[in-house]
Amino acid sequence: MLRTVRATRYVTPLREGGSLPGLVEADDDGMYVVKFRGAGQGTAALVAEVVVGELGRRIGVRVPDLVGVDLDPVIGMREPDQEVQELLKTSEGLNLGLDFLPGSVGYDGVAWRPDPFDAARVFWLDAYTANIDRTWRNPNLLVWHRSLWAIDHGAALVFQHAWPAPEVWAARRYDLAEHVLLPVVSTLADADLARIDAELAAAVPDLLPGVLDLVPGAWLTGMNAALGDPRDPAAWRARYLETLTARAARDRPWFTVGAAPLAGR
Repeated sequence: MLRTVRATRYVTPLREGGSLPGLVEADDDGMYVVKFRGAGQGTAALVAEVVVGELGRRIGVRVPDLVGVDLDPVIGMREPDQEVQELLKTSEGLNLGLDFLPGSVGYDGVAWRPDPFDAARVFWLDAYTANIDRTWRNPNLLVWHRSLWAIDHGAALVFQHAWPAPEVWAARRYDLAEHVLLPVVSTLADADLARIDAELAAAVPDLLPGVLDLVPGAWLTGMNAALGDPRDPAAWRARYLETLTARAARDRPWFTVGAAPLAGR
């Protein structure tokens, strides 16, 4: 399970995204950007945040620390915004917090560029998890202490909304043409990209069980009943494991920088 903190003060809404995250102070004196379970995407977005964020951390992508945030909606009663009050009211219980990085700025690809190998790991993670939110319209990358940090993975793992057969999703291609890091990643040689692909694909199956164990069972069972018995978090974890393991296998046609899959070069 994720480390859990208790929200003590709702500081301000962050209106950059459609889910209306908020800046929240917690009882460990930390400040967190909180994604709420009562937002439109529900707990599926929180599951994606944990799975993709924690897997990314384990393959070398910088991700702000993730915590569970226990919320008493009473803390939002003084918030004048009716929309925020309703969101907090429907988000009682466990939500997701990302460590706030003070002084960080959004990545623009102009003033500073990351190490190409760091960028390639983010690039690979996004292709593997089918993260649609990493274009110039919505980069979801921060620069903090001259390092690249990846945030906002709630739009990834699109399979969890329909649950296709694992082999179908494993072969699903991913359009990286508009990826915000493509100009950086494309400076690497094909051999370097193929090596990164092989290295990460080999590592992922061993990392997935530990990552999935971090996902709160209530977030899994709070989703649709596609597995038959929605009360069993272990069944959900097994289904995620099967689907994600399948995507890391074979020739991985979803990882391309140009016309051909890199695993086939």
